[in-house]
Amino acid sequence: MAKQEKASAEAIENFKQENQKDGIRVFVAGGSRSGNDSQYTEEAYNLGRKIVEMDFKLDFGLSNRGIMGAVARGVLDGWNAKQEQADDAPIQGITTEKYFELYPSDDDLIKKMDIVVAHTLEERKQKLLNADFVVFAPGGVGTLDELAYDCVAMQDGMLATKPFIIYNINGFFHHLLEFLKSIAKEGFADPVPFIVVNNAEELEIAFRWLKMKKIDYDNSNEVFVMARKLAYELPYYSKQKEYYNMDVTTCSERMDFIKDHGTDFDRQVLQNEIHTAYLEKEIEKMYDRLAQTGRDTGVVSQKLAQLKKRRKDMLK
Repeated sequence: MAKQEKASAEAIENFKQENQKDGIRVFVAGGSRSGNDSQYTEEAYNLGRKIVEMDFKLDFGLSNRGIMGAVARGVLDGWNAKQEQADDAPIQGITTEKYFELYPSDDDLIKKMDIVVAHTLEERKQKLLNADFVVFAPGGVGTLDELAYDCVAMQDGMLATKPFIIYNINGFFHHLLEFLKSIAKEGFADPVPFIVVNNAEELEIAFRWLKMKKIDYDNSNEVFVMARKLAYELPYYSKQKEYYNMDVTTCSERMDFIKDHGTDFDRQVLQNEIHTAYLEKEIEKMYDRLAQTGRDTGVVSQKLAQLKKRRKDMLK
C-alpha cells in the first residue's frame, strides 16, 4: 500500500512539473448534463472561448456532453481559430480508466484532447487541482462533490490555496453561496476565496486580473487577500469598462499610479469610486436575493396549500 501511495505521489509531482511548462491552466468543474435552460450551455461555451482568449489551457474531468462538453467545444473552436497554435492540445482531460471506457474511442471531441488517466479518483482530483485556479460552472452532485472536496483540501492544508471563480450563470449558485457563507459565519468552516462572476464580462475581468497579477500560490494568505481584493474591486473595473471602455490593465495601472503618486484628495476620490461601485453591486445582489426569496416563498406557499388540501381531503 505504501509503495502504491509513493508511486501515486511521484506521478502527481511529475504531472505538476510538466503542467508548469504550459503557462496558466484553468481547472473547470461543471455538469455532464446541460440543464433545462439553454443559457447554461451558451455561457459554458463562452467560458471556453474566454479561456483561449486569455491564452490559458483547460484541465477538466473529461466529458463530451453537457456543460463540460460545451466548455471543451468553446476551447477547441477558439483554439482552431488561432492557426499558429492549432497543432497543440489546448485541453487535458483527466479521468480514470473506468470512466474513460465510457466514451467511444472514435469520439471527435475526445480525440482532440490530451487524455491523462489516473489510477484512482483521489489521484484524478489532485491532478486537476494542480491548475493555477478553478472555475465552477453549473452542475449536479458531481460538481458539488468537487467543490466540497476542494474546500476541505484547502482548509486542511492538503491543497495550496488558490482563487475559486464561481460562474453564477442565471443565479444558479445563489443558495449554495448563502450556505457557504453561513457555515463560515457560524464557525464550522474557514472562509473560501470565492470570486463570484455573473456574466461573461465579469468573467473576462477576473481572468485578465488574475493573469496580470503575479500571485504566489504557495502563500495562502496572499491568495486569500488577493481574491478578496478582486471581489471588492471587480464592480469598479466593470464600470470603467462600461463607461470608458477601459481595459483591466490600463485601469489597474491608473489605480496604482493614483495610490502611489496621487494627492490625498485623488486617493480619496478613487477609494470612494471603488466603494460606491461595490455598494451598488451589493445592492443589486440584494434585490436579486429578494427576488429569489420571493420565488422560494411562492414555492413554499404552493406546497403548503397542496398539503393542507390533501389533509382536508383525508378528513372528509
